[in-house]
Order: sequence, then C-alpha cells, then structure tokens
Amino acid sequence: MELTEIQHEILSWKAKNDEVFSTIWRSPSNIALLKYWGKSEGQLPINPSISFSLSEAHTTTKITAYPDAINPGISGINNNKQHPFLQKIAPFWLTVVKEIPLFKDYRIDIHTQNTFPHSAGIASSASGFSALTLAVVDLAKEISGKQLPHDVFIKYASWLSRLGSGSACRSVYGGFSLWGVSKDWKNSSDLYAIDINEHIHPDFHHLQDAILLVSAKEKRLSSSSGHDLMKEHPYAAGRVIQAKSHLKLFQKALAEGDLELLAQLTENEALSLHALIMSSRNGDILLEPASLELIQRIRNFRLKGLPIFFTIDAGPNIHLIYPESEKEKVKAFILSELNDICPENKLIFDYAGTGPQKMNEID
Repeated sequence: MELTEIQHEILSWKAKNDEVFSTIWRSPSNIALLKYWGKSEGQLPINPSISFSLSEAHTTTKITAYPDAINPGISGINNNKQHPFLQKIAPFWLTVVKEIPLFKDYRIDIHTQNTFPHSAGIASSASGFSALTLAVVDLAKEISGKQLPHDVFIKYASWLSRLGSGSACRSVYGGFSLWGVSKDWKNSSDLYAIDINEHIHPDFHHLQDAILLVSAKEKRLSSSSGHDLMKEHPYAAGRVIQAKSHLKLFQKALAEGDLELLAQLTENEALSLHALIMSSRNGDILLEPASLELIQRIRNFRLKGLPIFFTIDAGPNIHLIYPESEKEKVKAFILSELNDICPENKLIFDYAGTGPQKMNEID
C-alpha cells in the first residue's frame, strides 16, 4: 500500500464514540553505522543511513485520549504541564492533528520513561518519538475502530515519526533498517525507513553494543543544530558522495558477514561525522581526551585479534560494537582495559533488539 493511500485513508477516520482510550508502546533507540548528517526541507535526509535498533535502551510511552472539544491538545507529560519535552512535542502534535484529524477534539495525557540516562550517547529522540508515534497511530485505530495491516501500520508510523525526529523513523523496526532513497535498495525512500534484515548476514543479527560513557553532560551541539550546519558546510557535497559510496560497501559487508569491512566503514563514518562537525562554521570539538584514548585502545586490541570496532554519535561517548560470540571476551577486555577511562565506571551493555512492542502497562 502506497504512503499516499495510507494518508488518505487515515485522514477520513472518525471517532466511533465518546469513550476514553489508552495505549502503551515501547520503542528502542538505534545506533547508526552509516550516519545521517544534514537534512533538507521537510526533515528529509541529504544522504541514506543504516542503523540497528537496540534492546535495553528504550522508551515506554502511555497515551490516554479524553474526549474534550473545549480543551483539546496535550495536557501534560508525566503530570507536568511544564515538562521540557513539551516544547519538542508541541510542533509535532500540530502535524499529528493535521494528518489524523480525529484527534482535534481530544485532550491527550502522556506518561513516558527511558531506561537510559539523557545525553548518554543514545538517541533519546529516536526512541521517544517512535514510541510516541506508535502509540498515537495505535490510539487512532482504537478511537476509529479501524484496522491496518502490520506492515502498513509500521510504514505510516515510520513516516510520521520522521517528522518529529529523523532517526526515529528507523526505530520502528527491529534489527537493521535503511532510511534514504537508493537505487540499489528496493523500496528505499527518504520519507520513511525500511526493514533490511533479510539482506543481513546471520552473524550480524545479534551484534552487541557497549556504550562507554565519557560524559553524561548535556551535549553542546543539538542534533537539529548540527544538521543545520550542513546547509552551509564547504564539504557537504563531498559528504553526500562519500555516504553513497559507503552505502554500496555497507551493503556488501552486511550481506557477506564481512566484519573487517564493516568495522572499517563504521569507524570511518564516525570519524567523518566528527570531522564535519569540527570543520563546520562553529568548529565545535565534541570528542574529549578520554574519547580518543578509548579509540586508541580499541584499535590496539583489535590488532591483537579481538573483533571489536567503535562508532560515535554527535558527542564524546563511544559505542563499542562486537559479535555476540565474543561477548565474554569483550566484556573482560572492557572491564580490564576501558572501564578506568569512563568517569564513575559508567557502562551500558546493550545489543541488537527485536523492535517495538505494545505493552500492557508502563514499568
């Protein structure tokens, strides 16, 4: 079913009665191997990206809708009418009401929680907006009494969540997903992400991700500000060429189970991201001395035969990626060689997960 058909159908949905409706969804964060950095109007990426969803790092969100034509809209988050997340949700909710008009006469109460600390090097906007969107679309189904096939439901949720946070469109899938149009990937789109797990070698379905927390401080450069810097970046065109070239190589590495190539590409992507940040108009440096020390130790131990590699988002914290088969060896390596670099020995052990799920209760 084409996206325009789905949109047209949902625009016509009406409330079947005046009941109170509620739903709860849990959605994971994801870690990009091929990075999305830079966007055009409409929250569209300037280059494709590939990520895998995590398991333990997730957001659980409960939405309750009360019929209320006099005071419609979001009443608060976690019983707080001044919750800081409201500023991010407010413009997104205007989009939701435009695309799903049945919500215009409902007051919305939101309860949400993360399993990981804010600014931990894990994309909280990805898990947050995807959980919110999945709950919203599910709630619209309940209120209208309509049904959507699962693949249609997920495609629409990916599209709608993208309008809140670009990376959120990848979190509606378990395992690996691709966001961004490419002639080499069937059904790929800039409008929503697609599931690419059938193209992934079995060795990579259970990749592990240990997040090494160099700093839990609020990051100086927000994702939105970083993406905006690419509009005037002198190397923007070259970055798009690089990303598209890398996409072909990622396709090969992921299909063939080539860990060495995957490691090379992933680390180059991470360092390229930070090179773009450093060479942008503000020339910000987000890596800290401890970040560089971790990178050096990871690379040194890989030369000794340990199959590990790193990636980094727009901050100082390091994601250490490795196969499930090496989990115990890598954990021992982390505790003996890396743990001392992380303030307060802060570590988060995670792994590729199965994706979002509808819950019966919020933890």
